[in-house]
Amino acid sequence: MDLISNLVWFGDRVLFYGPPFLVLLTIIVFFHELGHFLVARWCNVTVRVFSIGFGPEIFGFYDRKGTRWRFSWLPLGGYVKFLDDENAASVPDKDAAATMSEEERKGAFHEKPLAQRAAVVAAGPIANFLLAIVIFACMFTFVGQHHTLPIVDKVQPESAAAAAGFEKGDRVVSIDGKPIETFGQMQRIVSISADQQLDVVVQRDGSEITLRPTPRAAETSSPFGKVRRGLLGIQRSAAPDDYFVTKHDFPTAVWMGTKETYFVIEQTLAFLYNWAAGNESGDQLGGPARIAAVAGQAASMGIAQFLNITAILSISIGLINLFPIPMLDGGHLLFYSIEAVRGRPLSERSKEIGFRIGLALVLMLMIFATWNDVIHFTSL
Repeated sequence: MDLISNLVWFGDRVLFYGPPFLVLLTIIVFFHELGHFLVARWCNVTVRVFSIGFGPEIFGFYDRKGTRWRFSWLPLGGYVKFLDDENAASVPDKDAAATMSEEERKGAFHEKPLAQRAAVVAAGPIANFLLAIVIFACMFTFVGQHHTLPIVDKVQPESAAAAAGFEKGDRVVSIDGKPIETFGQMQRIVSISADQQLDVVVQRDGSEITLRPTPRAAETSSPFGKVRRGLLGIQRSAAPDDYFVTKHDFPTAVWMGTKETYFVIEQTLAFLYNWAAGNESGDQLGGPARIAAVAGQAASMGIAQFLNITAILSISIGLINLFPIPMLDGGHLLFYSIEAVRGRPLSERSKEIGFRIGLALVLMLMIFATWNDVIHFTSL
């Protein structure tokens, strides 16, 4: 009976989380591959296939330049395949290269100058970052940013804030010299400053005083699992007058979206560095199941929350693709960097070994993230 109950529970989750997850992933993958596609066209590279998903084709069509646009059965990614590619990983097709005419060679990706090949490869992750910036900019323009003034409403006993001397009614003016205008700004700085002393200037009774709290590291729950953050132990003001919404003109919103994108990249890299150093738990890395859960929960909370998650995951996918791992865009860029230094490409044997190592690393990461998903959901 327990097995049947678990299967029913899993089926319900798939039906609930599946559609939002597929929509989210399709949006992100489409723009990633569109980046590759547009720059390839700009460089006069012949594109044979633009695919959303892997495996057998569900449906598709040809555009006026002969590119096959297709949707495939396994919607967990996508690819752009060039004229002289052997597979979706853009491995050169030796047989095709040997039989191409001079006219066809003009559209061959692997015959293009190094700078053009690098631009085509880098365009995918860059498109992910641009998508996030546009989403954030639209939200900041039409929905606005919801803020609370950085006023302390309550100090938890025996917390880092209590030890530093925070009091109810304190208004935070700056942290480590950075002006603070909202409670959210303060939260962000504190969250990435676990076990690090901060110089916090607060306004109290008409004068400014400096407090030196050290946020305490704590694990908090999120849809992705446990997250290690710094906590002070204070609560924001709940007074209506301390809450406000800010909308920006579009140029300003684009700049704000760029800063938001940079913040997500900075946070992700900081986590990965701390994880590699043994200061963060690997169970925070989630796979497709947890991403699907987040997408489903975000969709249930409204279009704004769903778009916010789409932007964050677009940044994450763009960043991961820049890692110098063969099979990923960053691996190709690594090969191109070596080619630029050596003055000639790596041997095909070296590239083949690199791709095999990259495939093994990607598979191990997927298995590890999926195992984390299993542990996460069985512990709920």
